[in-house]
Amino acid sequence: MDDTGPVQRLTADRPLRSGVLVTAFAGWNDAGEAATGAVDAIGHLADADPSAQIDPEEFFDFQANRPSTHLDPDVGRVLEWPHNRFHVADVGGRDLLLLSGTEPNLRWRTFANAVLSYATELEVRSIICVGALQVDAPHTRPVQLTGRGASLTTVRTLGVRRSDYEGPTGITGVLTHLALQRGFDTCSIWAGVPHYLAGTTYAAAAHSLADAVTRSLDIDVDLQPLSEAASSQQREIAEVVAGDDDLSTYVAELEERVDAEDEAAGIDELHAESVTGDELAAAFERYLKERDERAGEP
Repeated sequence: MDDTGPVQRLTADRPLRSGVLVTAFAGWNDAGEAATGAVDAIGHLADADPSAQIDPEEFFDFQANRPSTHLDPDVGRVLEWPHNRFHVADVGGRDLLLLSGTEPNLRWRTFANAVLSYATELEVRSIICVGALQVDAPHTRPVQLTGRGASLTTVRTLGVRRSDYEGPTGITGVLTHLALQRGFDTCSIWAGVPHYLAGTTYAAAAHSLADAVTRSLDIDVDLQPLSEAASSQQREIAEVVAGDDDLSTYVAELEERVDAEDEAAGIDELHAESVTGDELAAAFERYLKERDERAGEP
């Protein structure tokens, strides 16, 4: 391993063929774990190999993002630090450089420039930054995809709408901005996650992001396992909603609002007696806990 600089090489560097960097970061940019779920799924399904990692020492406040420990039967206690890791996948003659990890607490510009310098060394010229955000939309409608950037023309054909967002941003926004400044062909793609499911692992949004990335790059990665996971989860959510009249009313009113494309309507304009999004989230979490407990019974 080369331990010079924040990017620590795990394998010998080589120029990538038609290389594209795809990034996702857990945390503020990752509602429903959809962004990291998409990039991790692409890496797993494309048999990606580890290539490098970013030393967390100068980028994390370890009181805010604490390391964790677990017991390994072979080596004993293992200490796991907050991480950001690169993997390389050969997909149909082109190389994907995948970066998945955790949004750092500190020195975002230094962090982003380290990522971009490593990409430059590998002759990457295109970057897709994926993220996920909470939206006031129901799970019964297609996942909303939005984005911005120089290469967005390619992905607009996939149903990605131009984002006009203004406000606070995360490391995904910073990386996208600096990549454009440094001349990379760059775009960001964001999935909307129903706000009442943002605390779950929302497979439908992860699948939509992974599908948008692979189709925009015209690469063949079999996403069927992710699609099946999304379908299974949608059935579980439907079961929760169908079992509660208030939940059904709440989701139906969200459907009406989205279908009417009334973007100005606020969540507080829904039926006064409807259940809140927090209550719906809690109901779904209770269902999952009960399901897991049933599965663990002898």
